Amino acid sequence: MMGTPEGCQKIKAKMGSTFFSLHYHIVFSTKERRPLINAGWRPRVHSYLGGIIRRMNGVAEIVGGVADHVHLLASLRPVHCLADLMRDMKKDSSNWVKDNFDRRFAWQEGYAAFTVGPTATNFVRNYIANQETHHGKHSFVDELKELLEKAGVDYDEKYLL
Repeated sequence: MMGTPEGCQKIKAKMGSTFFSLHYHIVFSTKERRPLINAGWRPRVHSYLGGIIRRMNGVAEIVGGVADHVHLLASLRPVHCLADLMRDMKKDSSNWVKDNFDRRFAWQEGYAAFTVGPTATNFVRNYIANQETHHGKHSFVDELKELLEKAGVDYDEKYLL
């Protein structure tokens, strides 16, 4: 798990007249939702994903998940293009996992991303920190449906399977 509330660095604008608070809850799964992220090396994958965000000048406030998917709470800059960031993060981390742990590893195409207001970041942080408990009761697909519905996002169920 990356970043605790006490350890979070705030992203600061370089120009005195530019202010922003851009927090994203990002969720993506392994290919075919297979349980490929082994508990023994899962913390290293989460740490690696957080490092990618930091190298892109963002802040990984927390990274968590279970065997078949990952959640990130990330603070990004206005110059970030979320699609580019996700493409690069998934490609880089997939190659890293293949080289270090499991040659079969791949991420599922696509992702879900939700903006998070500053007053909701602690709730999302706790939600991500408690993924193992949460998934004792709920599948990833059920969780994703719930997140999409709460955010008012229309979806086609064929893309969730």
